[in-house]
Amino acid sequence: MTKVERLIERFIPEHYNLFLDIDRKAKTFTGNVAITGEALKETVSLHQKDLSIHSVLLDNTALSFSVDEEREVVDIDLPELGNMTLVIEFSGNITDNMTGMYPSYYTVDGVKKEIISTQFESHFAREVFPSIDEPEAKATFDLSLKFDQKEGEIALANMPEVHSERRQETGVWTFDTTPRMSSYLLAFAFGELHGKLSKTKNGTEIGVFATVAHKASSLDFALDIAERVIEFYEDYFGVPYPIPQCYHVALPDFSSGAMENWGLITYREIYLLVDENSTALSRQTVALVIAHEIAHQWFGNLVTMKWWDDLWLNESFANMMEYVSVDAIEPSWKIFEDFQTTGVPAALERDAIDGVQSVHVEVSHPDEINTLFDAAIVYAKGSRLMHMLRRWLGDQDFAAGLNHYFKEHQYGNTIGLDLWNALGQVSGKDVAGFMDSWLEQPGYPVVTAKVEGDTLILTQKQFFIGEHEDKGRLWHIPLNSNWEGLPDVMTQAVLEIPNYSQLKDQNTGALRLNTGNTAHYITNYEGELLDAVIAELPDLDATSKLQAVQERRLLAQAQIISYASLLPILEPLKDESAYMVMAAMQSVIADLRLFIEEKSEEEDHFNQFVRELFHAQYERLGFEKKAGESDEDEKVRQLVLSNLVTANDKNMMAKASEIFAQYDGNLDSIPASVRLSILSSQMKMHETPELVDLYLSTYPTTRDANLRDELAIALSLTQSEETLERLVAALKDKDVIKPQDLFLWYMRLLRNSFSQEQIWTWSRENWDWIKKALGGDMSFDSFVIAPARVFKTAQRLDEYKAFFEPQLGDLAISRNISMGISQIKARVDLIEKDKPAVVAALLAL
Repeated sequence: MTKVERLIERFIPEHYNLFLDIDRKAKTFTGNVAITGEALKETVSLHQKDLSIHSVLLDNTALSFSVDEEREVVDIDLPELGNMTLVIEFSGNITDNMTGMYPSYYTVDGVKKEIISTQFESHFAREVFPSIDEPEAKATFDLSLKFDQKEGEIALANMPEVHSERRQETGVWTFDTTPRMSSYLLAFAFGELHGKLSKTKNGTEIGVFATVAHKASSLDFALDIAERVIEFYEDYFGVPYPIPQCYHVALPDFSSGAMENWGLITYREIYLLVDENSTALSRQTVALVIAHEIAHQWFGNLVTMKWWDDLWLNESFANMMEYVSVDAIEPSWKIFEDFQTTGVPAALERDAIDGVQSVHVEVSHPDEINTLFDAAIVYAKGSRLMHMLRRWLGDQDFAAGLNHYFKEHQYGNTIGLDLWNALGQVSGKDVAGFMDSWLEQPGYPVVTAKVEGDTLILTQKQFFIGEHEDKGRLWHIPLNSNWEGLPDVMTQAVLEIPNYSQLKDQNTGALRLNTGNTAHYITNYEGELLDAVIAELPDLDATSKLQAVQERRLLAQAQIISYASLLPILEPLKDESAYMVMAAMQSVIADLRLFIEEKSEEEDHFNQFVRELFHAQYERLGFEKKAGESDEDEKVRQLVLSNLVTANDKNMMAKASEIFAQYDGNLDSIPASVRLSILSSQMKMHETPELVDLYLSTYPTTRDANLRDELAIALSLTQSEETLERLVAALKDKDVIKPQDLFLWYMRLLRNSFSQEQIWTWSRENWDWIKKALGGDMSFDSFVIAPARVFKTAQRLDEYKAFFEPQLGDLAISRNISMGISQIKARVDLIEKDKPAVVAALLAL
C-alpha cells in the first residue's frame, strides 16, 4: 500500500471548537469547526471522509478548497503561513457501519429505539468533522452538540457538561475543554441512557451508563470495579488519573469489545453489564475489559504512540496491565490463570505458523491496521512479552520505569524505544536489546533440552507448525529455570553446560525451564529429562501441569511427537480439580477429535474415555452450586458439563433435561453457571420445532447478552435441515442477528459437521455482503481465519484455496489467506500421518 502522507507536516492543530447539529430521523448532521493551529505550507490538507464541505473561512474571508475523496482530504489554499484559525462549515450522514457517528438499536416493550454514539479509532473522526486525523496531531477540543432531544434523553462526552443552564434555552449541550489528545479519542453518546455515579478517593467521578432496556442493578458491578481499578493504577503508576471523569457506556451495537475514549469509554454490552444471574467467568471478563480500557487512559491517552506502527504497544501493555490490576484488587480470582488458559495458547498456536507477522510491523497507512494487528499476536503475544519483561526487570523497577515514562512524556507522543529507555534508566538493564529479538521478528523458539554424556545441551530453534522456511532466527531467551547453575538468558543457538551430574546433585526435582510459563517459548525435554518431568507431573503446581500438557500438545501439532503419546499424560490427571489443568486437558481432547470419524467405533471409545476422565469432577460438583463454593469450582463445573455434553453422557444429559423442564421455557432464569450446558444438551437430545422456536424467539428479545451467545451456540448444534435453513436465513436479518454477532454464528456453524457445508457455501455466495457489512470492522478478517481453524480435509483445502487465492491481492486479508492455507494443509498432513496411531491408541483404551 502507498505510504500515506502525514498532514501534520503541513498544519499543526492546537485546538478544535466543534459544533454538531444532529438530525436522527434524517440520519444527517451539519456542523462547523474552528481549528486553531500553525500552517507550515501554503496549501494545507485536512482529513474528511464522505463529508460535504460548504465553506472554509480565514478571518471571515472565504478560501478556495477542493475535496479529494481518494485521499480522504480537503485541500485548502492559504494566503499566509503561521498561526491561524480556520472555520469550516460541513455536513454529513449517520451510517450503520459502526464507525464515525452511528446508531445502536434496541427495543423496550416492543418499541424500537436507538442510541447515537461514536467510534473514531483508528481513523474515523474524519467521517464526522474535518481534522488532522493522525495520532501525533494532538490538540484540545471544545465540543457542543444539538440534537432532536426527547424527554429523558441525555448526552455524554469526554468531559463534564458546562453551562447546563443555557441548554435549557438553546438545546445545546456544551462540554468542558479536553486535555491535549489525539482525534481518535474524541467521543460522545446520546439518547435514553441511565446511569450510576461514584467517586474515587482522589475525586474522579466514575459513571456507568446503559440503555433503559437494562436494569439499574446491572451497572453496579462495573461501577465498583472501575473505581477500584483507577485507584490501583494511580498508586502503581504514581501518576493521578488526569481528567475529572471516567464514564463507561454500554452500547447495543459495537464492532469490537470496547474503546478507550478518554473519559468516555464505550463497550459492547456483554463486556460492561452484569446481571444478578451471571457467571464467575463473565464477571471476570467484564473486570478484565474495564481494567484494560482504564489502563489506556494513561498508556495510549495521556501518552500516545506517534504513529500506528506502535499501536501494538498500547494494546500489549493494556492487555498485560488488566491482569496485574485485577489480580491486585481480586486476588482470590487467581486471574493470571485466565491468561494461561486463553491468551497464552492463542499466541503460541498463531505464532507458530510461517508467515505470521512480527509484533512490531511498519504501517504505511491506517487502513492497514485491521489487516496487520492480529489479536493473537498484538494482544496475546504482545501481552506475554510484557509479562516476560516485567518478570525480567522485577515489579518494582517496572512500575518505577512506567512512572518515569508517564511523567516525561505526558500529553505527548512516543515510539516504543522511549518506553524501553525509561525502563532501562530505572533498572540499569538493556531493555531495548532484550526486547528487540522478540518484537522485530516473527515466531518464537523451542528450546530442546537433552543430556549427552555428562553435558546438558540446550538448543534454540524457531518452532513451526506446518510447512516453513527456517531462517535461523535467534532470541534472547530468559531461561527462568528451577535449577541453580544455569545462565539467566540464552542468546546463542547451542548452550552446553558441563558436569550435568554434579549440577543435578546440587538441585532437587526435575529440571524445568520457563517456570511460571511467563516467557514466550516452549521446551522439548528429551530422554531422562522428559522422564523426570513426567514422573513429577502429578506433584507439580497447576501452572506447571498446564505448561507440560500445553508444550507436549504443541510438539504433537508440529509432528515432533505423536498425538497418541498424549493419552498417557491425560490419564494421571483425571482426578485434577484445578481449572487451569482441566482447560489444558480440554485442549488436547479437542485436538484428538480431529482424528475421529463420527459414528465410528473409535468415537465410542473416545467418548467413554472422556466420560471417565471427567467423572470424578462431575460426581463432586454436579449441577448445583454448593455453599462456600469457589469461583474456580464454578468454572470447573462448566468445563466438565461441556465435555460431558460433547461426549453424550446420558446420565448427565438426562439431569440437564430435568432442570430445563423445571424452568418451563423461562430461559433467562436458568442458573447462568450451567445454562449453556443445559441449553446445548436439550438441543442435542430433544431438538424439535417447538424448542427451536423458543430459542429463536428468546434470542433477539433477551436483555442478557451472555444468554444470547449461549443460544447461538446451542442452536448451532442443530441436526435438522429445517432448523439450519431458518438459521441461515436469519444471518442477514439485522433485527434478529446483529452484525456484531455474525462471526459467532459463522464460527459455530462451521464447527458442526452437519451445518459446515451449508454455512461455507453461504459465506462464499454472500462474500460481497459480508465485506460490505463488516469490511471496515476489525472482525472482517475473522471470516478468513475461521475456516482455517476448522477445516481438516483435502477437499476443504482445495475449496478454501479456490475461493481465497484470487483475493490475495486484497491487503485486508492477504496475510490471513496465506496463513490459512498453511494451517489447513498442516492439519490435513497431521491427520494423514498420525491418525493410525491415534485410533489404535483409542481402541486400546
